[in-house]
Amino acid sequence: MENRIVVGGALIHRGRVLAARRSAPAEVAGRWEFPGGKTEPGETEQQALERELYEELGVRARAGEQLPGEWPIRTGLVLRIWAAELLAGEPQPLEDHSELRWLGPHELAEVDWLEHDREVLPEVARLLAGHAG
Repeated sequence: MENRIVVGGALIHRGRVLAARRSAPAEVAGRWEFPGGKTEPGETEQQALERELYEELGVRARAGEQLPGEWPIRTGLVLRIWAAELLAGEPQPLEDHSELRWLGPHELAEVDWLEHDREVLPEVARLLAGHAG
């Protein structure tokens, strides 16, 4: 059986990236992640990311490049993290999150990231450096 892809979005706006604090499930509540979710049949990863960011945060975003690496979350699920650009809207924690924070490149270490998300922080910092100014 093929793995189902979970997409996470490093949503970038004005040189900062959005971090989202999980409110559920209990084992990850209070930890921070890049928001996203599972791809649906027939969707590209980019389409899934754009849909999930709309559902979870109420924003319109455009998926950019896939960041290096992929992480098995549990049997049959693999996480991939993509860069995304905020097009319209102000992110709100609509689903599964209790708090959102915009973090600049020097603030990335200030929140308690989930392990998989922490592993892409060097890439995210590189992207933020490219967006500065």
